[in-house]
Amino acid sequence: MLGPRAYIVGDDSPFLYCLDLQNLAITDRITLFDTTEFGTGRIPKLLKPDLECLTVLTTPTGETGLLLCGSGATAAREVGYWVTFAANSRVAAVRPLALGGLYAALRTALPPGVVLNLEAAAASATELLLFQRTVGTGSGNLVYRLPLPATWDFLLGQTTQVPAFRSQLYQLPTIDGRPAGFSGATMFEEQLFITASVEDTADAVADGAVLGSFVGVLSAEPPLQSVVLTRLELPDGQPYRGKVESIAVYRRLAPARWEMILVTDDDAGGSTALVVELSA
Repeated sequence: MLGPRAYIVGDDSPFLYCLDLQNLAITDRITLFDTTEFGTGRIPKLLKPDLECLTVLTTPTGETGLLLCGSGATAAREVGYWVTFAANSRVAAVRPLALGGLYAALRTALPPGVVLNLEAAAASATELLLFQRTVGTGSGNLVYRLPLPATWDFLLGQTTQVPAFRSQLYQLPTIDGRPAGFSGATMFEEQLFITASVEDTADAVADGAVLGSFVGVLSAEPPLQSVVLTRLELPDGQPYRGKVESIAVYRRLAPARWEMILVTDDDAGGSTALVVELSA
């Protein structure tokens, strides 16, 4: 969320979409890049930039905007965008970012044989957090913690020095023996909220059957932590089996109770917005 609006990016779309939170309808869209491959409404899998990471970020110079990053799972997915808005206007300025150098450094922290597959981003006043989703194994769900000033200078090409970063391993829950992987993240009132989903696949590019999703609050301090997340349920208590891919906290309802907006991806070109209440 940025101000009164929520923004959604599609992994196979050239647009950034504006979501009206009152009726959960798309009201506007911003062109991120030009392409001739969107004729069917979806950029082909091998060509798409796979823009899975989206976060509000305030730069060290005080400019606030939206940072979008590709997953890095293929060469076509090593791109990003910086989107800012004119004051009191929806007019957007879009700046492409080349992420190949940063992603090459991030790969050095992965376990052997694991493919870089960034699925979420969040930002604090001092750090950019990037979330690695490793499918088919519980040993590769990492949070990369990058210092914001040095990372921002590198992304803008103001330095060639790759920022020093830390990586933090997390053990996520399972469904039917299949481990969850990070899928969404956001900062709200200095707390880190995340989503994780479970797919029956061991391939970072190929999709698999979706088994369900989780939501919760993540501590960013311990070096290794088994995370306690809540599996999403329908109002009748049955498990929700959609794949949640992003999260925005709408408001705090009580000291340990929040209302949030989640967005799903069915891997077939369709998405659903969910209103969820979480108690901790």
